[in-house]
Amino acid sequence: MHLPIRLIVLVVAFISHERGGIAQYVQPYTSIVVPVNKHTDAAKPLYSVQIMTAYVNSQYLKANFVIDIDAPLIWHDCILQWNIYPGSCPSNTLCTSPVSCEEDYCTDVRTTYSYDNPSCSPVTNSSTLPGWGYCTCPVNVVCPVTGACVEALLNYDDFTVNTSNGRNVFSGLYGPSPNAACAPSSSFESFPANVTGVMAFSSSPYALPAYLYQPLRKILALCLPSNLSAPGVLFFGTGPYYLLPHSDVDLRSLLSYTPLLKQPDSFGYFIGVKAIVIKEISINIPEDTTTKLSTTEPYTTLRTDIYNRVVYTFSIAAIGIPRSKPVAPFSLCFRTFGIDNGVGLKVPDIDFSLPDGKKWTISPANSMKQITKDFGCLAILDGGASSEHAIVIGTFQFEDNFLVFDLENSTFGFSSSLLGEQTSCANFNFTLTDLS
Repeated sequence: MHLPIRLIVLVVAFISHERGGIAQYVQPYTSIVVPVNKHTDAAKPLYSVQIMTAYVNSQYLKANFVIDIDAPLIWHDCILQWNIYPGSCPSNTLCTSPVSCEEDYCTDVRTTYSYDNPSCSPVTNSSTLPGWGYCTCPVNVVCPVTGACVEALLNYDDFTVNTSNGRNVFSGLYGPSPNAACAPSSSFESFPANVTGVMAFSSSPYALPAYLYQPLRKILALCLPSNLSAPGVLFFGTGPYYLLPHSDVDLRSLLSYTPLLKQPDSFGYFIGVKAIVIKEISINIPEDTTTKLSTTEPYTTLRTDIYNRVVYTFSIAAIGIPRSKPVAPFSLCFRTFGIDNGVGLKVPDIDFSLPDGKKWTISPANSMKQITKDFGCLAILDGGASSEHAIVIGTFQFEDNFLVFDLENSTFGFSSSLLGEQTSCANFNFTLTDLS
């Protein structure tokens, strides 16, 4: 042990002894935290997180990644270089180190995840880098906007995020080093402006949660904003979690929990739904159906047989509200007379009845999509008669709900709308606080 390090250790030990024993150091943070932005300039609404990707010229480069809780792998706009040194990477471009096709890791990734997508062709080890004696490791990824298959090259990446105690954002940084993949810039033409990657938050061994270690617990907390003016928030860690103006209310106190379910050949998240209840009328869901949670589908979709019963029941329950001509992709619309976001409409709540008697209430703020100031529509879509999943709960129903994916205990926590608590997902305090 070098002398300076030895002296530091002795001093720390002496101080601890004087206080009655050697105390274990406890990190001041309980989670990492990143802002969540909503985008409406692509083919469908999407949500992104901003991540620091590289330290260049005494500052961090930042990139925006689509949040995908189903994707098995992180991928983004970057360039592979086998020998990265100062000045070798083009200005304002992220360069990363390649994974060789001869490495076991390349084989592991290819054999433990796959996309069931007809547009994906088998990958081959054909490319190499100038001056590098090994072939690269191509993998297939799928665009969350278009569904098109993209060939990307596996890399060694470094990301940086801020830490938090659930109430403040600290100046201290946390640096996970996941394996990701570099895709051509053209792959992101369908993405929202300034969004150049996909951040996988699934249960895959190659998604970001797999690379986040102690003192963090494997708990993803997500709060999607409902508008473009202010960001929502994503935590990864044990909590607590707070939103203004109720800085003394831990959001965990608002949560109900239901088991997360596994599905074959998927790293996504699923829950059990026994029935959909509208104004005490229960629409039972067959036991063999699956309910998927999605951050890339904008609206809840129901298999046609379930959809027809839900729309009929909802229309009967809202019989006194004047109808409006439907507008695609919705089939049931109402006149709202300028009511903001449809919240003031006297439409009924929609309850997802869950195992153990729990229910997830979808309030009018999350069921009615305001189209113009004069009319809004029931934001539930027909998924088709043979849809893979009977129910897919989409992001419109997530907005301003606090959601917790506890990967350690395989449970899903949900709050229902925070608007009823006089707060929203846009109310986290992102002001930077010095750890010292």
